Parts: sequence; structure tokens; C-alpha cells
Amino acid sequence: MTSQHTQVADRMRDAHTAGLAGRVALVTGGSGGIGRALVRRLAAEGTAVAVAYSAHGAAAKKTAAQAAEDGVQAVAVGADLRRPQAPAELVNAVERALGPVDVLVANAGTGRTCSWEAVSSADFDEATAVNLRAPFLLAQRTLPGMQERRFGRILFISSVAAFTGGLIGPHYAASKAGLYGLTHFLAARTTPFGVTVNALAPALIAEMGLLPGDPQELRQQVPVGRLGHPDEVADLALAILRNPYLTNQVVSLDGGMYPR
Repeated sequence: MTSQHTQVADRMRDAHTAGLAGRVALVTGGSGGIGRALVRRLAAEGTAVAVAYSAHGAAAKKTAAQAAEDGVQAVAVGADLRRPQAPAELVNAVERALGPVDVLVANAGTGRTCSWEAVSSADFDEATAVNLRAPFLLAQRTLPGMQERRFGRILFISSVAAFTGGLIGPHYAASKAGLYGLTHFLAARTTPFGVTVNALAPALIAEMGLLPGDPQELRQQVPVGRLGHPDEVADLALAILRNPYLTNQVVSLDGGMYPR
């Protein structure tokens, strides 16, 4: 290998393995328990963070303000991800405020708890729009820039319900399962450009707005005997985002509920 080729290879390796400091991250669902923990962890890494929210603007702005205390840029940006145009509008707003998105964490989720008999077409459409279509459109909008810069991290926050069916309903389980198809399709095509694409499947996490049922009863379904914590999800998410060799994977965090 010539000296010039060695230098090019070194630059490529450095781009692929560079850390998160100085990058720009977009976290959807940033005002909730898991979202807040993710934003705090990213800010501690030195990552500028956009906290995307739908209805809880005050909480999102507070989270952004707390992230800024770590010395990074942080903004709260509202977006109704039920709208097909919202993902592109959201990314445009983040780029104006912080610059190109290097890290996308699609964490926002919705789903009304109900039996399969009671799920309406509106329920199904809303869950699919927020939980599946929006993550794809966000990835579609941010991936070209990531590939051009030879660095990118995409993490879809799914659910163990995608494996087991879960407790919320078929609309929720199906929309979360679809994220695995996105993960595998995108990762196979973007890895040569320094982009990793993974999914994280937590289960029964305390402080989740979608947590169905009585927490005491839910604990009995978890082999470790308790609900998970948002900080535990964030810890694993950051390990995934830091690692340039990990891609095309679905990683579970469920207290042993679904061994595989």
C-alpha cells in the first residue's frame, strides 16, 4: 500500500471511529423519561442535542436547558410526527439551529392500550405514523449527509413487544416490529459509508408514559424482579452509539423477559 493510500485509509478509519463529542444529535420523544436520560448522556459526551417533542414543550425546554449546563448547544423543537411532512420539517429546523445531524435517535412512540378487538383503523394509522413511518422519514432525510461526511449513527428505540406482542396492542407491536426491518435494510446499505444502524428493544421501563397496567403487577413479569430505569436504557444506547463496529443489530433490554 502506498503512502497516499495509507493516509486515505487512516482518515477513513478516524472518521469511522471518531467519538460523539462535537457531533449533533436529534432525539425524538426527548421530553419523556427515556428521552431525557438519552439527552443527558449525549450532552455529557459533548454532543449538541436537539430535543424533539410533540405535546410536552415545557418539559422538552427544561431538558434542553439542563443539557446546555454541560456546555453544549441544546434546543427544543416541536413536531407532530403524525404528519408526513413533520420529519423533514424537524430536521430542517435542527440543521438551522445546530448544523447537520450526525446522530439520530428515533425514540418517540405512541399507542393506545386496548384489545385487538377494539383497535380502530385510526389507532393503527397513528401508531404506524409515529412509531414506524416517522423514524424512516427521519432516517431518509438525515442519511445522505451522514454518508457524505462518512459518519453517522441511527438508533431506533423499539420494544420487546415487537418480539412477544406485548401488552399495549397489535397496532403498537406491529409498528415497533417494523423498525427491525428498517434496521436491517438500512444497515446493509450504509455501513460502507461509516454509518451504523441499530435498534434497541427495552421492556417495562419506569416513567414510560405508555406503561400499561399496575407497576406492582408488571414487576412480577420481569425475571429480575423490577422495572427497568430510563438511565439503564440510556447507558446501553450510548454504548451502541459509541461503537463503530456494531451495526445491523437489535439489542434487547428487558430484565430477562425474552431470552434469545
